Amino acid sequence: MGTQEKSQANSNSLQRVKVYRLNDDGKWDDQGTGHVTVDYVERSEDLGLYVIDEEDNETLLLHRITPDDIYRKQEDTIISWRDPEFSTELALSFQETAGCSYIWDQICNVQRNLQFSTLNSETFHSMNSELRELPAVELSTLPLILKTVSESGIADQMRLAELILNDQDFFPKLMDVFRICEDLENIDGLHMLFKIVRGIILFNSPQIFEKIFGDELIMDVIGSLEYDPEISCVQHHRGFLKEHVVFKEAIPIKDPHVLSKIHQTYRVGYLKDVVLARVLDEATVANLNSIIHANNAVVVSLLKDDNTFIQELFARLRSPTTSAESKKNLVYFLHEFCSLSKSMQMVQQLRLFRDLMNEGIFDIIADILQSPDKKLVLTGTDILILFLNQDPNLLRSYVPLLGLSVKGMITDFGEDMHCQFLEILRSLLDSYTLSGAQRDNIIETFYDKHLSQLIDVITASCPDDVLPRSSGKSSGLVERVDNHNGVKPVILSNICELLCFCVLHHPYRIKCNFLLDNVIEKVLTLTRRKEKYLVVAAVRFVRTILSRHDEHLINHFVKNNLLKPIIDAFLSNGDRYNLLNSTILELFEFIRKENLKLLLKYIVDSFWNDLVKFEHLTSIQALKVKYEQCLEQCGAKSTGSTLDPRKRNDERALEKEEEDYFNEDSDEEDTASGSHTQKAQAQSVSPNGVAAGYPSLRYRDCLIK
Repeated sequence: MGTQEKSQANSNSLQRVKVYRLNDDGKWDDQGTGHVTVDYVERSEDLGLYVIDEEDNETLLLHRITPDDIYRKQEDTIISWRDPEFSTELALSFQETAGCSYIWDQICNVQRNLQFSTLNSETFHSMNSELRELPAVELSTLPLILKTVSESGIADQMRLAELILNDQDFFPKLMDVFRICEDLENIDGLHMLFKIVRGIILFNSPQIFEKIFGDELIMDVIGSLEYDPEISCVQHHRGFLKEHVVFKEAIPIKDPHVLSKIHQTYRVGYLKDVVLARVLDEATVANLNSIIHANNAVVVSLLKDDNTFIQELFARLRSPTTSAESKKNLVYFLHEFCSLSKSMQMVQQLRLFRDLMNEGIFDIIADILQSPDKKLVLTGTDILILFLNQDPNLLRSYVPLLGLSVKGMITDFGEDMHCQFLEILRSLLDSYTLSGAQRDNIIETFYDKHLSQLIDVITASCPDDVLPRSSGKSSGLVERVDNHNGVKPVILSNICELLCFCVLHHPYRIKCNFLLDNVIEKVLTLTRRKEKYLVVAAVRFVRTILSRHDEHLINHFVKNNLLKPIIDAFLSNGDRYNLLNSTILELFEFIRKENLKLLLKYIVDSFWNDLVKFEHLTSIQALKVKYEQCLEQCGAKSTGSTLDPRKRNDERALEKEEEDYFNEDSDEEDTASGSHTQKAQAQSVSPNGVAAGYPSLRYRDCLIK
């Protein structure tokens, strides 16, 4: 086989890699990027790893594969070894996991062949050891061909594959014999042909695959595999492919090479997943996947470069005269086109998506998302997810998608849809990947125009007239309500999850938007819902806010008695050990461990009479112990800061000192004893000696040792 033919035959086996060499300093030097394949070393019968530079087609690396145990596969994308020829460590870092697996399997196969060739045992020497030519392909020679194929050892398969490839007429003649046997209903011959073709496929030779998967032979090859002797009835794979598989051309494809690759890809996939699913090994499956992967890349590249094709596609999508059915097929094609781009290199993928954006794909998707056809909307969101995975900034350049995603999130499209819209919104609002004017525009639009939409869905599902606001002691009895407006609970849960995301990513927005619009109070109405996981979602929302350690927000919780709904839910849940119980106890633990003193005092002072029945729980007991430790330290500080404690007028002055302690900045505890009395005197006091209401709050976190 000439060099040019060999290169073309091996095109499907090429895998993109980076070559690394370990230098004397113990660091890996990048030697360049290229494509690797396993091929014969020039002027020898040995096989080696070839890496050809992708820019200048020069040889980056040539390594002769040895039978020694020097190769290591790491993290699914790296193959490394200590090269005896260069006395150094070398490594190949693969772009694709499948490519790494394929080359690894090739190395292992070559090693097995090398090991077997060194053995003199007759066990490893079949009748093909001295094979010089193939038997003539005739009906009468089928038993001999079958014996040649099936009894060849691993060491002989490469020689047999080479003979098959050198005989240009082998497969055409074999398929002629298949048609004769089928016409004569020669079942024995058909069974032998099944075993012959299956055995040749299991040689796992990319060059053989290139031959038998061509348009001329593939249907006959699949036909020969219908006659499995282990299955009582004949399979009808060809009938299925011809009669039931319909190839829809949303846009006529004029390039015959593209059409050929599309058909070949489907048939190879069908052969892998249906016809031979029971018998293929992992190495052969990986090789077939590589063929599919390479074909997809070719199809997308050729269609992408065809300007008339892309222009016609978008013209039909925009045209008002395009029928609903045709437009649906065009959208499905666009989705498949974008999905297949994953077979391309990353740079080419990004270039493709930017070209589609410039063609106006987001305007098309905006129309799709407003379609009454739920399946079509789902397809539109799938396309958006593909753009997000490629580069979220592409989506952020089209602001209307924000509002459409919010609308989709609160619309009942089915369970999967809500998660997709949630993922889209999180990517659009992700502050870590946003910057400058783009960030300000997206976030401001969301909070000014769309946050209220999400909160209104929550309040409508649990109206205020059913849930009167209370600020007194907890009764422990919670009136559970059903869904008021028919909104699916999963929508409410996803809204809570998005709000938690906003708390973590936009803390500067919470003080303004959350407090002015009473967002926290409205979300906490979910604690009255019958669905326990919605109550848990509301508690986690509160826990996320408290994790910000924001003084202003904690003050808001205390002043408005916002933990009461959570305490009520905890009391109503009783002694049930479930997720709700664990979530609320974890909230108490967080408040205790982070020493949020004002919240600690607020919980114990306001709700201990109800919580005392749960004192057997470690978290509740620890909460009270922490509270008492605070009181003791407050008393000790008060004693140390007063010249003559006996001169206090009454015990109410101690209450004042306690409140000052809970309100003081815990970072200043080391100096608090000297100034504590002055703080107490400066605080406005009501006629009964107690500070009016909750005092002005100052609290950072500190642990009381």
